[in-house]
Amino acid sequence: MRTRRTAALATLFLLSSLGLGAAPAGAAPVPAADPTPLAGASLYAQDSALRGELGADSAGTYVDAKTGGLVVTVTSERAAAKVRAAGGTARVVARSAARLAGAVAVLEERAKIAGTSWGLDPRTNQIAVEADRTVSARDLARLRKVADSLGGAVRIARVPGVLKKEIIGGDAIYGGGYRCSSAFNVKKGTATYFVTAGHCTNAAASWSATSGGPVVGAREGTSFPTNDYGLVRFTDGSSPGGTVNKYNGSAQDISSAADAVVGQSLQKSGSTTKLTSGKVTAVNVTVNYGDGPVYGMVRTTACSAGGDSGGAHFAGGVALGIHSGSSGCTGTAGSAIHQPVKEALSVYGVSVY
Repeated sequence: MRTRRTAALATLFLLSSLGLGAAPAGAAPVPAADPTPLAGASLYAQDSALRGELGADSAGTYVDAKTGGLVVTVTSERAAAKVRAAGGTARVVARSAARLAGAVAVLEERAKIAGTSWGLDPRTNQIAVEADRTVSARDLARLRKVADSLGGAVRIARVPGVLKKEIIGGDAIYGGGYRCSSAFNVKKGTATYFVTAGHCTNAAASWSATSGGPVVGAREGTSFPTNDYGLVRFTDGSSPGGTVNKYNGSAQDISSAADAVVGQSLQKSGSTTKLTSGKVTAVNVTVNYGDGPVYGMVRTTACSAGGDSGGAHFAGGVALGIHSGSSGCTGTAGSAIHQPVKEALSVYGVSVY
């Protein structure tokens, strides 16, 4: 994004993913191979269908690391029989969806601490809590006491770095003195837009492709905290394609959107760390940022850094999420968190293409 009016810039601007994260200053981009969707496009269809049929009888789904198949956790043999009849793999677990939801409710009430996040890890049938280095020893002791009262339903891990969203000066998209990235180009009728992080669109109503450059888009919607998504309409006559920048001279066509599944591989594209890869480790994640919580997020192991805010999380041609934040990277292990993109598409009545 060095100049705006050239075709090259138009392509790059529309491909860029607005990511957000907080990696240490020395964190470097991680080489990322294309993730192979573990069960192809059918993974998302099977996951959605089984979750819809089972409802509260399922305590979550995940991708088996060895077979690449979908595993559905259930709490009864009756529910397991339904999964098998539908061609899925069932695993009977001790804790129901209601019990895990109850554990989350207790955490919300008794352990709402900035610098923490929690979400469902169906692989262990637990709520996985992370606490960053800003969480004091006193608060960590309180968190552990709450977890201990929940009969093994909650596990806690310390993570390095600071869990935060971050928008900084740089060379991607600019608004209000800040720099972010764009996630996915979307449309409604003949109008074209891009979606990005809500904490970015909260900061500015107008967005440019260069610092101090001509305005290319105007904010049409924003939501943060609680959610983290925003919508910007192209106002400069652009008619961009539905692709994501892979920062290797190529772009990924995006043709559909889905909700991420624990255990699946994905990639993150952002204007700071470029293309990185990882796996989904938890869903329905609550992130307690210092200026307000967000709910229903997805936790991954992709690396990210400041300025990646709003970037794209995707698997092949499937859009998964809008980058929200992280606690940084340790080597090649990150903690990038995304806002599920399907929610934003539904709220704004737009679609990827």
